[in-house]
Amino acid sequence: MSTNFIPQRIASLQPSITVIMQELGLLDRLVACTKYCVDICPDLSDRIILADSWTAQAEQIRATRPDLVLASVPYQEKSLVEILKSAVPVLLLSPRSLTDIYSDIALIAGALGEPQRAAVIIAKMQNAIADIRSRVPKQPRPRVFCEEWGKPIIHSQRWVAELVEAAGGAFLGEPGGHTTPDTIRDSNPEVIIAAWCGAGDRVPLEKIIRDRTWDRTAAAQTGRVFCIPDEWLNTPAPTLILGLQALAATIHPDAFPTPARLKRITSSQSFHETSAQ
Repeated sequence: MSTNFIPQRIASLQPSITVIMQELGLLDRLVACTKYCVDICPDLSDRIILADSWTAQAEQIRATRPDLVLASVPYQEKSLVEILKSAVPVLLLSPRSLTDIYSDIALIAGALGEPQRAAVIIAKMQNAIADIRSRVPKQPRPRVFCEEWGKPIIHSQRWVAELVEAAGGAFLGEPGGHTTPDTIRDSNPEVIIAAWCGAGDRVPLEKIIRDRTWDRTAAAQTGRVFCIPDEWLNTPAPTLILGLQALAATIHPDAFPTPARLKRITSSQSFHETSAQ
């Protein structure tokens, strides 16, 4: 690809990339994306649907005749092989932190010939984070457990840990690492947040508290067990600001408004009764 060539036909293999392109105002160049991208951006229902970065298929990618493939985590080895076999120029991203996400926004904007647009989006995100941080009450930080998957139990990623800190909480555990019900029970979180990949806002909160015998945790005793929509915390893109706002509402409910899609456990009273027996 010539250094002067600006790609006009883009294939996106992850929702995070599609959201970034939307924020950049460049969705008109998107010729193919995943079904998960359409879930977040319904206006893309007329685009060609591809397998994502986890299940990519070389022939399927090649058939869309893209100038550039944009892919991001998660991957598996065979999907990376398929992406490379497509013989289409590709930008592979692997963000772990907020800084990485800002860099990815800049990389995508630069690759599409619109580098100046990235600065606006990055500044908007940073200002939103700074605003939340400035409004966090001056009091001890509640212990917050966030999970991105339930079987096995996996802690949320590093960028979520950074958002928890900005929202005035203390993130429990190793970001992205596996854990056990006993470990979390022993750490006695004051806030429990489930944001399972691919589950939207459909995590069975009462069931996980009951099955893991977390009823005596401070979070269960006070009814501070929440489900934050998957795409608000697990998509490394500007939609993380929605996740940050939801986190702030769960950690400091008296200081921040509750988003409409934030779900909360409904049977905390039964946990009180069980613990009292």
